[in-house]
Amino acid sequence: MPELDASDTDAATRLGELLVRVAAGDRQAFESVYQLASGRLFAICLHLLRDRGDAEDVLQEVFTTVWKKAGQFDPAKASAMTWLSMTARNRAIDRLRAAPPRAMDDLSVIDDLPDADAQPPVAAEQASDRERLARCLDTLESKRRALIRAAFLDGSSYEELARRIGSPLGSVKSWIRRGLGQLRVCLEQ
Repeated sequence: MPELDASDTDAATRLGELLVRVAAGDRQAFESVYQLASGRLFAICLHLLRDRGDAEDVLQEVFTTVWKKAGQFDPAKASAMTWLSMTARNRAIDRLRAAPPRAMDDLSVIDDLPDADAQPPVAAEQASDRERLARCLDTLESKRRALIRAAFLDGSSYEELARRIGSPLGSVKSWIRRGLGQLRVCLEQ
């Protein structure tokens, strides 16, 4: 069975129906959900965790959660893929929070790190870039500015933003795309 294509509404509907069957304990439906969604969910885990082994472990946890909690899926609140993606994202974030800070094996690399205080011209240029970005952000309409900040500075997904403001996903993507275009034009001046 091929992986789910986001533009295929029939497949999205089928995925929702499969989750309902998984909630009833249907193992074949569970296998189908895995085949349809595992690639995308693995990509989410890998993007957040940056480690293939951790991403594989979290993906397994995600599907254990799906098997146990498929009854919590409500198609009236979100699409099946959104529910699955949020489950994967939340599990990956839980893994990140639970992990101890990674220690440096060889502290000699500290000597190779640049000292930001020793390079005033670089620090001045970075400050100037930040000021230009802030000025250009201020020229945007407030909704676009808020969406861009939430998406790129806070790390919110487009789906989260659409739910948060109660607007269609396509509209949120368009507003952000247009805002980024305006921002680019402003920064190039």
